[in-house]
Amino acid sequence: MKLIIIACALMCVGGYSMASDTEYPRPDLLIEAAALSRSEVAGQFVVLDARERKEYDEGRIPGAVWVDAVAWAKAFGDGKDAEGWSTRIGSLAIGPDAKVVVYDNVSFKDAARIWWILRYWGLEDARLLNGNWIGWTKAGLAIETGKPRAPTAAKFPAVPRSKRLATKGQLLDALKGPGLQIVDARSEAEFCGIDKAKNKRAGAIPGAKHLEWIDLIDKDTQRLKSPGELRRLFRDAGIDLEKSTATHCQSGGRAAVMAFAMELMGASDVSNYYASWSEWGNADDTPIVVPDEGGIRRGQGPR
Repeated sequence: MKLIIIACALMCVGGYSMASDTEYPRPDLLIEAAALSRSEVAGQFVVLDARERKEYDEGRIPGAVWVDAVAWAKAFGDGKDAEGWSTRIGSLAIGPDAKVVVYDNVSFKDAARIWWILRYWGLEDARLLNGNWIGWTKAGLAIETGKPRAPTAAKFPAVPRSKRLATKGQLLDALKGPGLQIVDARSEAEFCGIDKAKNKRAGAIPGAKHLEWIDLIDKDTQRLKSPGELRRLFRDAGIDLEKSTATHCQSGGRAAVMAFAMELMGASDVSNYYASWSEWGNADDTPIVVPDEGGIRRGQGPR
């Protein structure tokens, strides 16, 4: 009995089992192409294609409905237009109990934004297609061509989940004391203030942890990196999956990829500062620091 207890203790170093290196804590947030290709599985989901319309029209996953990722990105605003979003989401055949899968061809940047917006407005079951469009085509799975069938509108009661949206005021308050962890998903050049990206000011939010969103994804396969790789990335960046966290980027999309990956790895309290640097970097009342590149390569926040 003692040997069994010792073995279990060794397998659970740091509070995580060894299985966590091969299994995502929240596998229900992803779906594999092989599974979605089965008719009995596909019939359970509304599949959303977040690529450009021209690409969608040329070929898509059978039955997929096109979602205008650019329009959705612009329309979210302050997250208060429940009536407008009830109509917008319902028009895609999404009802309150729908199960939705989203894919794109830009490393989840658009698909994760759609996923996050759906979750913000109260949809319980929204997932990303692991491998995206590239994974589907490389697997040689069926592609639908020709004129797509228009979706049948459904009634969707959009109700905001305010805990999923962080605001500038909340982040300013967080800087006064410990509590909220801020994770910057932008590029190293943006974080270090080298790339101003058309903002008035460049740099980072004081104390923010930095991990570039694209590092979470295998570029060749368009799959989320393995649980072990993701855990190491978060650890090396000083990101605590147990802490309340607000992610941000320039306009909410890359931050949504970060939020998704953190939830996939078991984080339970992650919000998206959707206004992101487009607001923070152009405001007059927001503190900004310029960290050195060496600091972020060691996984540290701004100093």
